[in-house]
Amino acid sequence: MQCPYCGYADTKVLDSRPAEEGSAIRRRRECLDCSRRFTTYERVEAVPLVVVKKDGRREMFDRGKLLGGIIKACEKRSIPTKELEKAVDDIERQLVNNMEREVSSKIIGELVMDKLKELDEVAYVRFASVYRQFKDIQTFMKELEALLKNK
Repeated sequence: MQCPYCGYADTKVLDSRPAEEGSAIRRRRECLDCSRRFTTYERVEAVPLVVVKKDGRREMFDRGKLLGGIIKACEKRSIPTKELEKAVDDIERQLVNNMEREVSSKIIGELVMDKLKELDEVAYVRFASVYRQFKDIQTFMKELEALLKNK
């Protein structure tokens, strides 16, 4: 590690400890040339996740946007926020573990529908009606019939 004060290329680590709730390591260092001390942080490099929309546009994955959509589908339902956040955590973990840098919005939508189906059927139908863009009552009824059939 290069000293930020004198530019010398060698330092020694005096102390290491977890930081940022375990997602980083804080290291206290001392320059072997000028003896000045400084702090560095070591973090896992996160690979940015890009969402490919239906129209081909690309945008950065936004956890807040995902949570907002799920909260909207669960509006006026008695589902604790903690469960909704856990669902978002699970979806995000699946996407990151997939090791793909780009993911289709369709895949994200299907993962959300799977989670909502487990959490609350009404929220699932609400989300599906927007996500699948039901054109008429027949399409809506087919989705409900499929849901009842799988019970």
